[in-house]
Amino acid sequence: MKCLIIAAGQGSRLRSIADVKPLIPLRNIPLIERVLDSAMEAGVDDFYVVVGYKSTSIRAHLEKVGRSKGLPITIIENKEWERANGISVLKAQPYLKEPFLLMMADHIFDPEIARLLICQSSNNKGLLLAVDENLENHFVDLDDVTRVLVQEKKIQKIGKGMETYNCFDTGIFLCDPVLFSAIKDSAKEGDDSLSGGVRYLAKQGKANAISIKGLFWCDIDDPKSFKQAEKYLSSLAENCG
Repeated sequence: MKCLIIAAGQGSRLRSIADVKPLIPLRNIPLIERVLDSAMEAGVDDFYVVVGYKSTSIRAHLEKVGRSKGLPITIIENKEWERANGISVLKAQPYLKEPFLLMMADHIFDPEIARLLICQSSNNKGLLLAVDENLENHFVDLDDVTRVLVQEKKIQKIGKGMETYNCFDTGIFLCDPVLFSAIKDSAKEGDDSLSGGVRYLAKQGKANAISIKGLFWCDIDDPKSFKQAEKYLSSLAENCG
């Protein structure tokens, strides 16, 4: 299974901790490496990572990880990294001609979430988003999280600041290459974000959702979420010990 990871943004809200967000060590393991490890555990065996801001250092780390773990990692440069994240997705279009997972370099998660998506890969058409129905999830930053309205497993609306919603976007997707066309069509209307592409597919009835059923995920977007995740992972390590 192929997996696309977006690691091109600046991550300015975590600048107080480190300058290169994907390389910030969380319990001694860089964020992007945690994403790689979780995806591998779920069954991914081929990675494509889009880099932009501070790409040289991220590229060097990924090459080192690829060598040490015997992992195929194709690094894709996005020189337009200051634009919306849909542009980073589009940079990978030449490499992905079949269903693939899509993840963010700063979202850590239980590998079972990716497994849920992979299990749907043979019959999925369009896009399948892993959503969190726990609206009381204390790891979620309500001021920043992307909200989703789902009805009968179909995404009706998606975006930040929506007043009517019933779940959260975890940033973990199973995608058909049709996503690339959707982002391009959305960009023509002035929205070149990933969510814009999802909205375009939703209008066509091609954007579906699957519940993560309480599984762990966290968007490491600021010092507060970083500390929360660190505490959670520490408690897991203690319980395992």
